[in-house]
Amino acid sequence: MPAGLNRALLTVAGAVVAIVLAIAICSVAINVAGGDPLTALTALFDFGETPRAQANSIATFLNRAVPLFIAGLAVAVGFRMNLFNIGVEGQYRIAAICAAYVGSTFTAPAWIQIPVIIVVAALVGGLYALIPAVMKVTRGVNEVIATIMLNYIAINLAAFLVRGPFAGQRAEGQLTVTTPQLPDSAMFPDLNFLFEGFGMLPPTRGGGLWGFLIVAILLGVVIWVVLERTRFGFNVKASGLNGPAALASGVNPKTMVISAMVLSGAIAGLIGLPEILGDRGAYNSNFTAGLGFLGIAVALLGRNKPVGIAIAALLFAFLDRAQGALQFADIPPSVITIIQGAIVLLVVVANEVTNRFALRLEERRAAQQLGRNTPVEVTA
Repeated sequence: MPAGLNRALLTVAGAVVAIVLAIAICSVAINVAGGDPLTALTALFDFGETPRAQANSIATFLNRAVPLFIAGLAVAVGFRMNLFNIGVEGQYRIAAICAAYVGSTFTAPAWIQIPVIIVVAALVGGLYALIPAVMKVTRGVNEVIATIMLNYIAINLAAFLVRGPFAGQRAEGQLTVTTPQLPDSAMFPDLNFLFEGFGMLPPTRGGGLWGFLIVAILLGVVIWVVLERTRFGFNVKASGLNGPAALASGVNPKTMVISAMVLSGAIAGLIGLPEILGDRGAYNSNFTAGLGFLGIAVALLGRNKPVGIAIAALLFAFLDRAQGALQFADIPPSVITIIQGAIVLLVVVANEVTNRFALRLEERRAAQQLGRNTPVEVTA
């Protein structure tokens, strides 16, 4: 069996074992909480009783997976460079509010309005990620500390902007504050026709299936090509593995740190756009938080590969969607968080175990091959 296929099968087997163990651990937690594990498992796969409810559940599931996938991609780019970009949380929040405000200041055809909003979000996210990158290459500041501190600045700055300079008109009785509403030309077309194509009723909740799903898929393909099939991707990985060796081969590690962080921040800037362009049409004071931190778990679970990140995002979105069904079944919704944490922890451990096992198999195969090719000395 080829070494690459062997390693891939071991990785899949390790992930499956980790998920099964996580479910077993959570079953114990559910029993301790006085619930029934079988009822909880049934609730996980409960998408609703009516066709309309099922369509809404599927749309909610996929809509949740889109920003998680983008967040995982953003974190994975940093991981490839051995950079821990914890600042994704702040980068997408500040990028989302800036893009929403800029998009509300003008009206243009959709083919101009939407790309402008996307470019603004990517630019703001990339520029905000440039700050810790410059601090690291010029002063040696650890990017973990710098990005954590910048998260607090970005989150509170966004809260100030949405209540101050970027605030729109608040309707009477409205509790939340928002940026000015985007024009209709800025709203991304939905993908509800896909449900009709499969003979299902189209979803009605939350604007249906967000069209930004297509952008996320294209982004995943582009990132895969950039990281796996270009010189830039090779330089990023080489610099992350061994900076001095990369420098000796003509690659400037400092330049690659800045490039990787800016690219990571630019991707992070897009995380909030599916919600803004697909549903809300503005940034508000209760905008979805925590996506940047979840992106770290998604990237780890997906092993920094776009395909793996997509699977991990779908898994996390599937679990998140089930919180309502668990509450109806009298199961604590915190079970979902326990499952997610257990899966990530066990998958990381499983990856390490399978990597070592695969390495030993490759070493043994290489030793056997060397033994076959060594000529036998015949003595008289």
